[in-house]
Amino acid sequence: MTTIDGEVAAGFEPVREAFAANFSQHGDIGAAVCVYQHGRPVVDLWGGVANPETARVWTRETLQLVYSATKGATATAAHILAERGALDLDAPVAKYWPEFAASGKADIPVRWLLSHQAGLIALDQPVPLDEALAWHPMAAALAAQRPLWTPGTAHGYHGRTWGWLVGEVIRRVSGRTPGCFFADEIAAPLGLDFFIGLPKGERGRVSSMAYKRPDVDFTTVPTESIPEELRELVAAWRDPNSFSNRAYAVTDPAEIDFDSPEVQAAELPASNGVGTARGLARMYAALIGEVDGVRLLAPETLASATKEQASGKDQVMLIPSRFSAGYMLPTETNPMTGPNAFGHTGRGGSLGFADPQSGIAFGYVMNHIIGGSDDARATSLVDAVRRSLA
Repeated sequence: MTTIDGEVAAGFEPVREAFAANFSQHGDIGAAVCVYQHGRPVVDLWGGVANPETARVWTRETLQLVYSATKGATATAAHILAERGALDLDAPVAKYWPEFAASGKADIPVRWLLSHQAGLIALDQPVPLDEALAWHPMAAALAAQRPLWTPGTAHGYHGRTWGWLVGEVIRRVSGRTPGCFFADEIAAPLGLDFFIGLPKGERGRVSSMAYKRPDVDFTTVPTESIPEELRELVAAWRDPNSFSNRAYAVTDPAEIDFDSPEVQAAELPASNGVGTARGLARMYAALIGEVDGVRLLAPETLASATKEQASGKDQVMLIPSRFSAGYMLPTETNPMTGPNAFGHTGRGGSLGFADPQSGIAFGYVMNHIIGGSDDARATSLVDAVRRSLA
């Protein structure tokens, strides 16, 4: 039996039960979950092992890389700048980043970067990884890149490039790197344990990730044996030139070791945020209300930030997706706690979101990267929150 530490307020016991079941039934190794309701924590739990090789125990202070759940933190930084009048989401990106106007991109508004509509999912020439981690070479490559579809006519998940695109706008407008802006304007006022660009002194607190291989490698299965509803996606996986593959091959080498100190220390605002479930939940709680006297966005700014901008078939993921200006919106496969919720998932199962209707803010982080339809962990926790509210 995995020991579960932390606290649960009366009425939210189903979340503790679901969290324990994630270890006994759904493959969690080390994990944490936190829920705020109307600005105060009602669930703060952690358990398991932070390093499977050394058996280092997961504690209250353990940090976890959350992959694309980072995008919610970066989007929040952009909307803070918009609220202050420093950034106009409907202005051309080139107003703030003149080099971006190259290759027919002069009229692309900032909003389309946030909502995955810019058609800049990939590069004709990938950037060496060490240069991408240094920031400026990747920003320059994206400024020169031609869109892969007519911007604004479709949307497709900019899995890797989104961070440099939105992050460079934040840097140009604020004069600070996106990680520094987040640290100064969001993490510091709220006391968040969350970093975009991990300080060297925090490295010892970070959990090590474990990866589950798929039970079936569909790329080697004969097409006639693949379920009809998966054939288009499998065909894309098999094609190195598909958008689904090119979107994750913008560096050379394409594979990035997110466990490495160099990658965690760099600023990758799409994908290398490192923090706690408490940090994620607390940030989202401060988006929908006050947390210890701090509110990140005014209600009218939040309404604009979370309004749907793109929906339908995603050109990269090849499934239906919905985006506001930077946040994921509820779908059938990720309903969150209601139709007004907004947030962001991360590779392998991490999730942060807020629901202004119920006052709920949620964060879940874990070190066993599973993902796909077999991963019931975040869903079971959210279902338990819904039962607690009912």
